[in-house]
Amino acid sequence: MKAEEIFDTYNNGIMSTYTRFPLIFVKGKGSYLWDIHGKKYLDFFPGWGVGSLGHCHPKVMAAVRDQVSKLIFIANNYYHPGQANLAKELNLRGFDSKIFFCNSGAEASEGAIKFCRKFGKGRYEIITFENSFHGRTLAALAATGQKKYQAGFEPIPEGFKTAVLNDLKSVENALSDKTVAVMLELIQGEGGINIADKQFVSALRKLCDEKNMLLIADEVQTGIGRTGKMFAYQHYGITPDIMTLAKGLGGGLPIGVMAVKRQIADTLQPGMHASTFGGSPLVCKAALAVLKTIQKENLLHNVNSLGEYLRGQLNEMKKKYPAIIKEVRGIGLMFGVELNIPGKQIVEECIKKSLLINCTHDVVLRLMPALTVSKKEVDKALGVLDRVLASR
Repeated sequence: MKAEEIFDTYNNGIMSTYTRFPLIFVKGKGSYLWDIHGKKYLDFFPGWGVGSLGHCHPKVMAAVRDQVSKLIFIANNYYHPGQANLAKELNLRGFDSKIFFCNSGAEASEGAIKFCRKFGKGRYEIITFENSFHGRTLAALAATGQKKYQAGFEPIPEGFKTAVLNDLKSVENALSDKTVAVMLELIQGEGGINIADKQFVSALRKLCDEKNMLLIADEVQTGIGRTGKMFAYQHYGITPDIMTLAKGLGGGLPIGVMAVKRQIADTLQPGMHASTFGGSPLVCKAALAVLKTIQKENLLHNVNSLGEYLRGQLNEMKKKYPAIIKEVRGIGLMFGVELNIPGKQIVEECIKKSLLINCTHDVVLRLMPALTVSKKEVDKALGVLDRVLASR
């Protein structure tokens, strides 16, 4: 199909639930994408972090090719080695847990919410945070602390209270005899790269222990090496009761995970929860390739070293453009650059110069390059951003 025919087909035959840029991509490799006209782009925001190893990593492709010739799907009332191996590898890198496999971050959030209600035995309220994001399905949307995503979908499911990140008093004020859990992103992605304080997270862990409540770490964006550790909670010296994963784990394929502390995991029994396509042999094989590649290629070192370099360069840019850049925030390779001006035009100008980035909350540029990114690619992206800001 030619470009105009693709655009027409989208307009006439595909629901307009996304704000799309007029770009048609047909090929990807590493940190680069090529459009239908053959133009090459540097991708510094690969699918909200889905492209943890970049596009079409050879180890992931090899794993998929191997598995697709053997077994693509098997129902979850049977066993297969992919789930067993992946659950084992996740446990080795995280905490002692049992795993539920699904297809997305929203599904993982839904599973966590259902688990808490069953665990609570009458307690059902979950405290979440302003500017959080937990998914688009109704319960995950109700947990999301941003009214703009909920507008028009009322009545929103009950059972959620919103506190202020890094404000323990607001959490305590939200408590009731119905509270069963606290759910947070350690770094709020869609909320603008807002980082939870270590002291605050430690206090949350203590509060949950005292009240027999569950602490849920939503690591859909922060998990799988994004912050320089395999999971963001490992920066905080605590262990959650439940952790949700998705995006970067599948290497481009759809996967979601709810990991639940082993001592309480059997709260959900057969027939209480399910996901038809969750944890298929194909996606498990891809996810295993992702985990092994991160380890074998020492990518956490790359994330930490280049993350510090990127932070330093962005802060230098802040000094250079103080009227434009308000603040630089981030850990590892997950950065937000808060602007004093709207970010939409900055993103569009970067696209014209073949750099793909994102803007959230109207004024926060997001840079989340692949864990495999090179210093040369970081410098190239910084050069484009510098030229765009210089033209403002």
